[in-house]
Amino acid sequence: MNYKILGKKTGLPVSEFALGSAMFGQSWGYGAEATEVNKIISLYIDHGGNFIDTADTYQSGDSETIIGKAIADKRNDLVLASKYTYGVGQGNGPASLGNHRKSMIQAVEASLKRLNTDHIDLYFVHQDDLYTPMEEIVRGLDDLVRAGKIVYGGLSNFSAWRAASAAMLADLRGWSGIAAIEVEYSLLQRTTERELLPMAEAFGIAALAWSPLAGGLLTGKYRKGEQGRGTALKGSILYEGEAVAEAVLDELFALADIIEADPGQVALAWLKAKNVIPVLGPRTYEQLENNLKQIQQLDTASAISQGYPHQINRSEETRNSLTGGQWTKFQSPQPIV
Repeated sequence: MNYKILGKKTGLPVSEFALGSAMFGQSWGYGAEATEVNKIISLYIDHGGNFIDTADTYQSGDSETIIGKAIADKRNDLVLASKYTYGVGQGNGPASLGNHRKSMIQAVEASLKRLNTDHIDLYFVHQDDLYTPMEEIVRGLDDLVRAGKIVYGGLSNFSAWRAASAAMLADLRGWSGIAAIEVEYSLLQRTTERELLPMAEAFGIAALAWSPLAGGLLTGKYRKGEQGRGTALKGSILYEGEAVAEAVLDELFALADIIEADPGQVALAWLKAKNVIPVLGPRTYEQLENNLKQIQQLDTASAISQGYPHQINRSEETRNSLTGGQWTKFQSPQPIV
């Protein structure tokens, strides 16, 4: 797996695909148990992955707890992202929910405990609550950076105008700023291209794409009658049965047949070309193994010679001698925005 720099506001190398963890745990009645998660994370790391994306609400907090135990001996080699807004557990009052500073402080402290770490590398506001002022949110994230609780701040599922105002406020006030946004983006959800992606590019903000395979819909497994998140968690697959979605799937599967590829492979290749970071969300070891196999095939098929002097500077021997073999396949630092 290759690495790129996280946006234009950081110098942080992250793998070109992040590992999503909404299916890590079984508190929702569907997901992977801890032993399976350990296998998934090990496979991801073995293939060069270093970017894990979670949230306090995933599996009612169990996702963070499982991840914290699984990566304990590798923590410093990984980029760990988490989120807050919804709270965890039953009985959360209104003062414990939302984007305001009180909720932010309580949530980050709880996530740090579950993740068994002293800092979170990328901390997202999970969703806009539509009432907390952006100045309070951005200043709160800046305070967490200054306190060493987080390294970078980000916004997830925010409108372009709210995210743009946050980026501008940070620039004007000299605050740490918004390093990344996380948005739904796939062949079946392209409204992100209207404003969110152009906004991110203009401000040098990295973009992560959640549900890159539309909850498995783009793999074709539901048409084959297979089970998955769409059948276990009703309502989680938003586009199934829609006329436009079915037309896209018909075209995708026809193209996959022509080039003798897996539909999921084609969908990921399309998304990768959009210069975003797809967040893979496997529930099983086999699902991630198949995704990584597809990624490796795409990398091999599209590989080019870097030429002098990059070929020398980026050679396997040079990297290994400088990093003991730890920094492999690091390409020219093109930012992902």
